[in-house]
Amino acid sequence: MRILIVLFCMLASPVVAHELWIEPADYQVQSFDNIVAGIKNGEDFEGTQLSYLPGDFEHFVILGANQAVGVVSRIGDRPAIDQAAPSSGLNIIVYESKPTTISYDSFEKFKDFAINHGVDDIAKTHFARGLSSGKFTEVYTRYSKALVSVGNAQGADRRIGLEAELVALENPYLLKDATDIRVQLFFNGAPRPDSQLEMYSKAASGELIASVHETNADGIAVLPIVAGSEYMLNAVIFRQPHERHRDTNAVWETLWANLTFAVPN
Repeated sequence: MRILIVLFCMLASPVVAHELWIEPADYQVQSFDNIVAGIKNGEDFEGTQLSYLPGDFEHFVILGANQAVGVVSRIGDRPAIDQAAPSSGLNIIVYESKPTTISYDSFEKFKDFAINHGVDDIAKTHFARGLSSGKFTEVYTRYSKALVSVGNAQGADRRIGLEAELVALENPYLLKDATDIRVQLFFNGAPRPDSQLEMYSKAASGELIASVHETNADGIAVLPIVAGSEYMLNAVIFRQPHERHRDTNAVWETLWANLTFAVPN
């Protein structure tokens, strides 16, 4: 398994597309408190808080142990979530965006973006498909999750059925004295092996560190954790566009799997 540890500032680059994640104001809340969380868009766990806009997403829900509730906010609200949890224990916020297109003036910028996310042979594939080095369109979809502990932290993350999905195989709020956590990447319901996974950690001091990992044959990456930090994980899958995107004229599709959580002291 390849692991490359790098400082946050070394990953920052104009060719890296922005991540989209769910960032709770508090990752651990009491049973009588609301879950408050924002939709964030940016790079390296630093970004702008987006408004609640139903036209931007397909699904936006909070899953409790045995119940799911839709996120109910007013258009334009920031943060996008401020409501009671469906149940005590581990709650999972799930956001699936609507597909969005982006245009490139040339292949070079897209190639750099793909290489940054672990797809080193993108040029070979691109030109083997008979695509040009000139202008083209990409279509992308975001699949973001956040884990929030409400009251007692009992429960577990689980597969929701997103087309691209990250699943924590241990509950981060119950990992006493642990030094790592296992996370599994899924694509179309199956584990995704040999894929790059980016991890951003933010300590209470504000120190930000990024690391790049790779999933094993079972789609699992073992990630180092430190108590008192919050984490954002990101993986990007590249493929030829699904036929449902035919009307976009896109020649590439990317699916972004994202997961946020905290590890308490």
